[in-house]
Amino acid sequence: MRNYNSIYLIIIIFFQSACAELPTRVNGQPLPSLAPMLEKVMPAIVNISSSTHARSSNNPLFNDPFFQRFFNIPLQQRQEKQSRGSGVIIDVKAGYVVTNNHVIDKADEISITLLNGEQINAEVIGIDSETDIALLQVPPEKLTSIKLADSSQLRVGDFVVAIGNPFGLGQTVTSGIISALGRSGLGIEGYEDFIQTDASINPGNSGGALVNLRGELIGINTAIIAPGGGNVGIGFAIPSNMVEQVISHLIEFGEMQRGQLGIRLQKLTPKLATAFGMTDNKGAVISKVESGTAADKAGLQSGDIIIAINNKTINSATDVRNKIGLLRVGEQVKVTVIRKNKTYNIYAIIADSKINGGTISMYLKGTVLQDSSDGIRIKEVTKNSNAWKIGFRKADIIIGFSRREVETIEDLTSYFKRYSTRSIQIRRDGDILSVWLN
Repeated sequence: MRNYNSIYLIIIIFFQSACAELPTRVNGQPLPSLAPMLEKVMPAIVNISSSTHARSSNNPLFNDPFFQRFFNIPLQQRQEKQSRGSGVIIDVKAGYVVTNNHVIDKADEISITLLNGEQINAEVIGIDSETDIALLQVPPEKLTSIKLADSSQLRVGDFVVAIGNPFGLGQTVTSGIISALGRSGLGIEGYEDFIQTDASINPGNSGGALVNLRGELIGINTAIIAPGGGNVGIGFAIPSNMVEQVISHLIEFGEMQRGQLGIRLQKLTPKLATAFGMTDNKGAVISKVESGTAADKAGLQSGDIIIAINNKTINSATDVRNKIGLLRVGEQVKVTVIRKNKTYNIYAIIADSKINGGTISMYLKGTVLQDSSDGIRIKEVTKNSNAWKIGFRKADIIIGFSRREVETIEDLTSYFKRYSTRSIQIRRDGDILSVWLN
């Protein structure tokens, strides 16, 4: 006969043990926890609210002052639309907060909420829409900042933590690893060199922090790929080194002062690499050097293969764009090239793109364009023309310039003169592609 009293006693003891607090040590060793690091870092992560005032009616009559006065409609009848995101305090003394440009874009009022619930009004110091970075400033009181890490030292597989304000819930922490580095060509931003992570990033995390296990900022969370509308483990963050370069411009000038070398680049394919006698296809081929530009004056030549810029390895033409695009006008740059199987270091001075940018017709030479109801239609492209080499094809429809909508050839010409970062968005077979004007 079984001793049921003993069985019941064992069950009771088991459930009491199961409900007890987890041990903090096992075999004399402390259990790993992110809590100590997060306790130091989380006060530096803030929630951001931005409000944009809009007229309460889309009817143009209601915006007419005579109509408003006649019908006694208040002149300042408005409504507020609020967006919520995240931000990171990076400088306590100056009160600097970095976030995404799209979090505060076109906002009339911006405020941040600290971890303790205190709300503070913020002022915009500068924005850069091409990298989606914005710099805010708040009174430097009761703040905690975070240290920026060197993102060039990151490796795939490093553990990371994402902190932000998803769905307006308040500060939320998720963890994962770095899934990939140097992600580009996604068409999300003008300049892309993303850290990819599987740490959950959701709407509202934009502008928040991606940190390493030492509690250092390695990136600003900015975008996700979400086919079903939710997180699927593919999130992107702007590397801290890119953030640091952009905010240095914003602090000094209030904007990015990008320049250019004056070169056109071509992808170094395995076939081209073999033809040039190279063992791998890392680098970018200079397909043309524009006359009178910084590259021309420095001695760069068509056919040179760029393998490094300022001693940083170049893997692709996109790498060249990113590194040159973050340098200041007038800054000296060291360009390492392979020319006829020999390596040369060539020094150039970054020039103002507004001076040496040429005209849009130079890039579209060889095309027949036609304004249409859905954009600028490319009716013909001459094979091996400038436009062909850049990447334009017959039946492409130009719909944007540097992610700004264009409807006519006149729009395209106007934008080219006004903006230094130059890409053309086209619709091809139902897909949206970006063609870069190097």
